[in-house]
Amino acid sequence: MVASVIDGVALTGLVACVPERRETVEDLAARFGEDAARRIAKATGIEARHLAPPHQCTSDLGEAAARRLLDRLGWTADSVDLLVMVTQTHDHILPASGYLLHHRLGLGKGAAVLDLTLGCSGYVHGLWTASAMLKAAGGRRALLVAGDTTSRVIDPGDRAVAPLFGDAATATALVAEAGAAPMVFALGSDGAGAPYLAVPGGGLRRPDEPAHLFMDGTQVFAFTLREVPGNIRAVLERAGWAMEAVDRLVLHQANAQMIRHLAQKLGATPAQTVVGLAGFGNTSSASIPLALASELGGALHGGPLRLLLSGFGVGWSWGSVALTAGPLAACEVITLPASSAESAGSDAQPAKGAGREANLAQFPAKIADP
Repeated sequence: MVASVIDGVALTGLVACVPERRETVEDLAARFGEDAARRIAKATGIEARHLAPPHQCTSDLGEAAARRLLDRLGWTADSVDLLVMVTQTHDHILPASGYLLHHRLGLGKGAAVLDLTLGCSGYVHGLWTASAMLKAAGGRRALLVAGDTTSRVIDPGDRAVAPLFGDAATATALVAEAGAAPMVFALGSDGAGAPYLAVPGGGLRRPDEPAHLFMDGTQVFAFTLREVPGNIRAVLERAGWAMEAVDRLVLHQANAQMIRHLAQKLGATPAQTVVGLAGFGNTSSASIPLALASELGGALHGGPLRLLLSGFGVGWSWGSVALTAGPLAACEVITLPASSAESAGSDAQPAKGAGREANLAQFPAKIADP
């Protein structure tokens, strides 16, 4: 297990962005039947999800979130030293989506860019990577963009996964700041779990198979109970925190029953435990920051809060972090209109020369989106 303490880096703002379209339990009832839709909602705690239209990608949601965050913080694009993007649903096989986002945001040529292909544990891994890189390189400001449009790799008729996953992207601001409270991380991996949560088709090994998500829920649940509680306890011990000292426990938002079961196993109270997936579903790498923005926006504006974050899933991969955040200059959820062909928020302006159509024009027509 990788364990580390990173001090001198502060989380200063967070914006989440979801697509405009919502699919509700009523919509699922029309597809799977009333009884099945209600049973799924009761078992998971998921009542609605936001789904991206075909012309929107994760980078579009991430750009809208990042633009709003830069505006709220008063940062100029060329003041950002590092961009880390976490997603499993890239615009293209290559280039990595972070480079598309770098150009569209108008970041400077001196900014470093790194993409991480991770899902449910991705936000914690991204926070660790961005903080460590910022500290090691002597930079000042970093953007962490994390999100997925998982609906694009789901068979809409598959009741095992279609009712569970929603789309979202988030942007988090990190600043090198002397005296910032330390962030304590513990990360783990087990590649033996790869077959149980995967999109095996559509890639280079199985190009002729449809790119549809497969999930073995029993294996996912067993893995979570096996690895996550010990990982969280290791972080608490390293940080010198008792569970009673944690203001909020924010677990990967996959299933409300799983969240409550893990929280009880860890000794966390319902008041400490954040459950914020009812209107969003499982948003993969965006689930933790989306829960922070949707459920704790007001509290984090007033801050500080002692937070314990833990993500776990595809890989298998898992990671937890104990950190103190707040007061934040921005902590909100915005919506990207379905009619938006440009990848900018409703009140943001694209960088000079940016815009989705302008960027797609750089690529041959055969790989441009339909």
